[in-house]
Amino acid sequence: MGLAPRKRMTFRPSPFLVRVLGLSILSALLKIILVTLNVFPFNSDEAIVALMARHTLGGSWPTFFYGQAYMGSLDTTIVAGGFYLFGQKVIVIRVIQIVLYSFTIISAAMLGKMIFKSERVALMGVVILVIPTVNTTLYTTISLGGYGEALLIGNLILIVALRATSKHSAGWYALWGLLSGLGFWAFGITIVYILPSALLLIYDLVRERSKRLSTVAISSALITGALGVAPIFVWGINNGFGVLFRELFGSAISGASASNILLSVYDHLTNLFLFGTTVVFGLRPPWGIRWLAAPLIPLALAFWLTVIMFSIRNLRARDESFEGRWLLFGVGITLMTGFIFTPFGADPSGRYFLPLVVPMALLAGMVLDGFSKQGVSNTKIYVVIAGILLFNLWGTMQSAVRKPPGLTTQFDPVTWIDHSYDSKLIEFLQQNGETRGYSNYWVTYPIAFLSEERVIFVPKLPYHEDFRYTSRDNRYQLYDLDVAQSDRAAFITTNHPELDLRLESNFKARGITWKEKWIGDYHLYYQLSSLVTPQDLQIESWGDEQQEEEIQ
Repeated sequence: MGLAPRKRMTFRPSPFLVRVLGLSILSALLKIILVTLNVFPFNSDEAIVALMARHTLGGSWPTFFYGQAYMGSLDTTIVAGGFYLFGQKVIVIRVIQIVLYSFTIISAAMLGKMIFKSERVALMGVVILVIPTVNTTLYTTISLGGYGEALLIGNLILIVALRATSKHSAGWYALWGLLSGLGFWAFGITIVYILPSALLLIYDLVRERSKRLSTVAISSALITGALGVAPIFVWGINNGFGVLFRELFGSAISGASASNILLSVYDHLTNLFLFGTTVVFGLRPPWGIRWLAAPLIPLALAFWLTVIMFSIRNLRARDESFEGRWLLFGVGITLMTGFIFTPFGADPSGRYFLPLVVPMALLAGMVLDGFSKQGVSNTKIYVVIAGILLFNLWGTMQSAVRKPPGLTTQFDPVTWIDHSYDSKLIEFLQQNGETRGYSNYWVTYPIAFLSEERVIFVPKLPYHEDFRYTSRDNRYQLYDLDVAQSDRAAFITTNHPELDLRLESNFKARGITWKEKWIGDYHLYYQLSSLVTPQDLQIESWGDEQQEEEIQ
């Protein structure tokens, strides 16, 4: 008697999963097109990510982003892995960010389905994420050290928190703790996910009234959370927790806010509702005050105001999505509170509003589904979604083709440098033996990475037109030692005629001769007859002199 044939195990993904994967792939393809068109300048913040990744491969693993103590090195560690597999190229950094955003879309779909118990709601929300606003496209394609990871980990924190409230298993609480600790180290902005989800977990434990469950759950979350933030504790022990806390609460930009608390709050509220909303809705690029896709602005504004209004009206509805909806709102409330009452509110660019992207998209899916249930035809709903996608795409392309600056993270036009001349600059410097010297922050680190650190300049020159300078620009002290040991040094300036005049007058006063050359936006002073440093010229005091002149 023969044995019955064994059934072959086959994996058949659900139509929902297939659609979500298709949307994530479409989003990735659109970003790859933008990267191929070279519309994202390779700026210094991203160059530091690249340099840290290279140094990690060389055996030097930093805890935080160079020069600060509030953004961990998770992103640079991932980039280091990409460099190891595919080579040390800028494109590798961008591809990693694109992949991270693809997973953000997938996790957002999972989150939407969990909250609203509806694949339709999740899909309509996720579709909006496929072609997002300029702000989201920018910060999820280039790397500033942790935004892509923060969005993905944030989604996972919310998903695991919801799962923990339904399963009541210590394992889910432990996973939530690990993700929260890891996310907080990677980028402190994940606190906007951690706090509301922690409140949900505490509320659920109180509701369950199980002392054993509470003890086990809290202990598990604390233990794994401590593991996640272990790099922070180790750094704090070695360097001091005072510095750590000041950095985490925005000491780097604290001077940008008014000293008076009430004035500071007023300024932050203005940045939130005037500048923040226009970036979040995609009405303007984060680096400028100009309208995007102007004919479609009324549609976009009406759409998002409708989403916000109906979402607030539905907050009290005690349906199966009640806790999940409050969790999404909790992210927004926590973010806005932190923005208003911390120094980060002095930055009106829009990057700190990125955590709002997924909650807004999912709430939009909920509102659109609600209209459908009230009798609005699917055709009209799809036309509205298509209009929002067209608005976002139009604004993105309108920004991309405008060079300078392209799609940039830089807000001050003085820092908009045409980086297409970087290779020519590096080649000229190497051919003339001028591989060491001084420049500003936006020049030094891109040429260091692109030259494989054969051309080392340190950021000791100001780039602001009023000569303001901060030592925080000098992110990597080993470069200082390298330049200090050189017997010759060149100077490179960009978009700063007044600085050029001051340098030249100081050179002449010291009897120094030199040669000059323009390469794109780069103004080179090279082959100086005597070695001179910015310290010799007392450049750090020029900003003070400028202020005195204005006062007089």
